[in-house]
Amino acid sequence: MTTKMTKKDKFAIVKGIVEKSNCKDKAELLEFIDKEIAMLNKRSGKSGETAKQKENEVLKAQILDAFKGLKKMVTISEFQTLCPQFMPPKYSNQKLSAMFRQLHDAEPMMLDKKVIKKKSYFFLPGMVFEEDKE
Repeated sequence: MTTKMTKKDKFAIVKGIVEKSNCKDKAELLEFIDKEIAMLNKRSGKSGETAKQKENEVLKAQILDAFKGLKKMVTISEFQTLCPQFMPPKYSNQKLSAMFRQLHDAEPMMLDKKVIKKKSYFFLPGMVFEEDKE
């Protein structure tokens, strides 16, 4: 399967053709092409993380730090009770649920999850609990 040629690739080809040609406006055309390529580079450079994504990364690091002090599996509500800095209104249950899911789905997995009677319990990977020692 071939990949679609981008606008930047097309301008590079046109630039190569213009450089080899003998047209009278060669310098002006090359300047125009370089300007267009620079604008495309500038526009593609804006696809970094948003401010909200950066805030979420900090929040996820704080969640992992808080889990290091816990010695049991917890639901999100229990987590908020045990770690008051994550209580509403600062962080809603939904917000923490999204962060926990991202930590669980991350590669490598940073938070493990166990569902018991339709309730999700979270814990750090590798933690061993009394009921698991049988």
